[in-house]
Amino acid sequence: MVPSTAHAAEAADSGRTLTLPVRDALARLPVRTEDRTGYERTKFKHWVDADKDGCNTRAEVLKAEAVVAPEQGAKCALSAGEWYSPYDDRYIQGPSGLDIDHLVPLAEAWDSGASAWTAAEREAYANDLGDTRALIAVSAASNRSKADQDPSTWLPPAAGYRCQYVTDWIADKTRWGLSIDTGEHRALTEELSHCLDVPVTVTTAR
Repeated sequence: MVPSTAHAAEAADSGRTLTLPVRDALARLPVRTEDRTGYERTKFKHWVDADKDGCNTRAEVLKAEAVVAPEQGAKCALSAGEWYSPYDDRYIQGPSGLDIDHLVPLAEAWDSGASAWTAAEREAYANDLGDTRALIAVSAASNRSKADQDPSTWLPPAAGYRCQYVTDWIADKTRWGLSIDTGEHRALTEELSHCLDVPVTVTTAR
């Protein structure tokens, strides 16, 4: 049974797990004007080694998402291996051609709520290994093409991945209690009109 909007909101407020159709999830996101005042990338400490196993967040994502496992050397140096970059439908040999993308970019997160967070909350966001949608290994070229854009100005070149992309974007914003602006709302609504209204399950982080 899909929870009502009221139930979903209660679940989000209490940091629990909720499941609802993606269009309902979009409808729950607050629509607000975004503000980048004061943003600096350094305000999101990232690529930390949270579990102290010698591998930082970037390496953890690379290991988890490899199609062919890389070789791991001293200090978690990774080499060889193979990855699939869904943004541009490409296979990448070796880790050097990959970036780890914050699905919702750090600047976009700042614009839509993270400016009010503590430094610890921003660090948790920037290193979110608790939801596989938050961080994704993609080709460096596609990540740099995207930069800090939201879906109103950038969607993956691989058209077949776009429904997954916007669904995951909505899930990530739901997880972190972030807002969307009017252009973003229009773009997400338009893209979802071509997609199945799939259920999304989110464990809220805030």
